[in-house]
Amino acid sequence: MNIDDYIKDINGLCKAHKVRTLFVFGSVITENFRPDSDIDFIVDINSNDPIDYAENYFDLKFKLEDLFKKPIDLLERKGLKNSHLIQSINNSKRMLYEA
Repeated sequence: MNIDDYIKDINGLCKAHKVRTLFVFGSVITENFRPDSDIDFIVDINSNDPIDYAENYFDLKFKLEDLFKKPIDLLERKGLKNSHLIQSINNSKRMLYEA
């Protein structure tokens, strides 16, 4: 799968859902991606209102699943706390969108 084939759609979804940044990481950007793989993203949504934040987060997740026809693992940037996980992700992540 080439994630770049979807960049126009991804940009539209990010704009519609108040996304500050969206990164992709994991097998989808490596040669290890398989037909049964999920797609891993890290998102930062620009909203301080918990209800608005949740609505944008879940709607974005479901729309990404519709777009890719695959399960989406959508991590929140502010929710990452484990330093080893953060370092591992930072070593391989790729930015797809920045507002």
